Amino acid sequence: MKPNLLETLLKNISEKLCESYPTVHDELVGISSRLEELYAKIDIGEDDVRIIGICEMGGIGKTTLARVAYTQMSSHFEGKSFPADVRDISKKLGLISLQKQLLSQILSDECFSFFNVYEGNVIINHRLSNKRVLIVLNDVDNLQNLKCLVGRRDDVYKPTTLNDNDAIRLFNLKAFGCEEVPKEDFIELVEHVVGYAGGLPLALEVLGSFLCDRDASQWRSAIERLQRDSNKEIIERLQISFDGLEEMEKNIFLDIACFFNGEEKDFVMKVLNGCEFFLDIGIDVLIKKSLLTVNKYNQLRMHDLLQEMGKKLLEKNLLMNLENVTDCGREEMSTMC
Repeated sequence: MKPNLLETLLKNISEKLCESYPTVHDELVGISSRLEELYAKIDIGEDDVRIIGICEMGGIGKTTLARVAYTQMSSHFEGKSFPADVRDISKKLGLISLQKQLLSQILSDECFSFFNVYEGNVIINHRLSNKRVLIVLNDVDNLQNLKCLVGRRDDVYKPTTLNDNDAIRLFNLKAFGCEEVPKEDFIELVEHVVGYAGGLPLALEVLGSFLCDRDASQWRSAIERLQRDSNKEIIERLQISFDGLEEMEKNIFLDIACFFNGEEKDFVMKVLNGCEFFLDIGIDVLIKKSLLTVNKYNQLRMHDLLQEMGKKLLEKNLLMNLENVTDCGREEMSTMC
C-alpha cells in the first residue's frame, strides 16, 4: 500500500472513532484539540496493548483530560478501571492494594487474594491479557508503580498550555460566567491577569473564580497583590512535583529558577558542574518531571509560575536558615552568660 494512501486511511479511521465520542462540555475550553491529539497516539483501532503517559507540569489539566477521555472511550471496552491518586494510595496502602482495586473494578464478580506485588503482577497479566480493557492511572510519579500495574509506557503525550484565545475564554467563563468581557473597563485588567497565568488552566480557573463578582478597584488591588505575593492555591499545586524530587535535583531546579531560566544549556552546565550537582542526570529528571524544557535554541526554560514558585521557595529557605543561625547565636550567648 502506498504511504499516502495508508496515511489517508488511518486519518479516516481516527476521524470516525472521534465522531463516535460524545461532545465535550463547553466549559472545558481547549480540550477538543487535546483529545484529538491524544486519541491519535492511543490509536484505538489497534488490537495490541497501548500504554500512553500524559505528562506535563501541574495544573495543565492532565487529570481533566484523562477523565474526559476515559468517559468517552470506556464504552468501547469490555472492562475499565480508573484508580485515582496512585501516588498517595501506593504510599499509604501499598501497590498490592492498587493491584487489587484494578482487578476488582474490571472483574467485579471475583475476589482476589495475593500478598506480594510480583504475584499481583502475574495475575493482572494472566487475567487481562485476553480482554479489551481501558485502564487510566491518575497521578503516577514512579515508573516502577506503572510497571507493576500495567507495564511500561509506549509513548508520551504532553499537552501544551492554552493559546491566548482559549486562555481568555476560560478565564472569562470563571470570572464573568460568559466568554466575553461584559464591561469595557475590565478588558485591560483581564489581559493582565491572563498574561500572569501564562496559559495554565489551573491559574486561570483559580484567579477567575477569585475575581468573580468583584469590582474593578478590587481587581486592581488583587493584581497588585499578585505582583508582590503569589496565589497560595496555585503555588501549592505546582509544588507537588518539586516535593517529589531528590535534594540535589531540588537544588538544580532552584538555581535555574533564580539565576539561569532562559540561559543556554551548555553555559549552565559549565557554571554549575563545579557544584557537583551531576547536571546531566539532574536536568534530564527535571525535563521528565515537566519542570523544565529545552527549546530549539538549546535554552533552559520553565513556566513563569514555576520560576516564581522556585524564587519563593529559595526565599523561604534562606529565611529559615537565617532564623536557625540567629537561634544558634542566642543559645551561644546564653551559654556564655
